[in-house]
Amino acid sequence: MSMLQAAGKTIELRPYGPGDRVWLVRQHAELYARDEGFDATFGALVESILKDFEANHDPARERGWIACDGPVRLGSIFCVDAGEADGEAVAKLRLFLLLPEARGRGLGQRLLDTCMGFARDVGYSRMTLWTHESHRAACALYARNGFSLVSSVPVTSFGVRLVEQHWERAI
Repeated sequence: MSMLQAAGKTIELRPYGPGDRVWLVRQHAELYARDEGFDATFGALVESILKDFEANHDPARERGWIACDGPVRLGSIFCVDAGEADGEAVAKLRLFLLLPEARGRGLGQRLLDTCMGFARDVGYSRMTLWTHESHRAACALYARNGFSLVSSVPVTSFGVRLVEQHWERAI
């Protein structure tokens, strides 16, 4: 368990558990619908990712964290196995979410540090992630932490036009 002092309060990073799925799906679906106009297929994708994680993840090499202020959930981040590329074990960062009220307090950096530290500790040598250009604060965080933008492609996903991005870095 990891702690972070934010605004005078201790924020806990605890392991993801199946009881978190409903909350995480709802938060993703509601925030992305409100902020980006995503349709219901996005929430369905998040639920599918989480169900697969619960059923099939390797706890020695894959993990999810939920950031909590007491009983209040504030965000999440996951590290999953993305296979191998050029003989290197690759981790994938997934489901990185911070509720609006949790932003600007250093929590995103703490979640990212926790995820990358775990990936490094269990033997991954690279980390990759997928996001959208419209997530400017997240993209700035990735760039500040040594991630490089590998590709940027216009797409229509979740009922809206987006620019899908793939980032990666050595860890």
